[in-house]
Amino acid sequence: MIEKTFVMVKPDGVQRGLVGRIVQRFEDRGVKLVAMKMMRVPRELAERHYEEHKGKGFYEPLLSYMTSGPVVCMVLEGENCVAAARAMMGKTNPQDAAPGTIRGDFSQVTGRNIVHGSDSPESAKREIKLFFNDYELQKFDQADEVWVFEK
Repeated sequence: MIEKTFVMVKPDGVQRGLVGRIVQRFEDRGVKLVAMKMMRVPRELAERHYEEHKGKGFYEPLLSYMTSGPVVCMVLEGENCVAAARAMMGKTNPQDAAPGTIRGDFSQVTGRNIVHGSDSPESAKREIKLFFNDYELQKFDQADEVWVFEK
């Protein structure tokens, strides 16, 4: 099933110059990039994005970190894209993430784990709406789709 997911390169990934390498991994997999922008997340948006964690001990440090510098937000589209992106990112704790995953290759600790990705199709829809307007999502046929997907 073709679906969309939301992925964000967090401030540590941007500061370390990893954006291009991360985007390249998704493109190499055959995932279509349908929206992308760099921004500094306002606190109100960070609060809405991480509202499920409100009241937890890591909530305030997380908000502080996520608003500390620019991030790169993107919408990816592909076959079972939510699960595929999550697998490519690796486990939340980089110490448990397999080599070859983004977190396994580029990060050391959970609080600086480089990327965020939607954990379900429902959260993908919610997060995409938080960060992108409809007109920012591009619809197009990619030239290599016939070589990536069976029809």
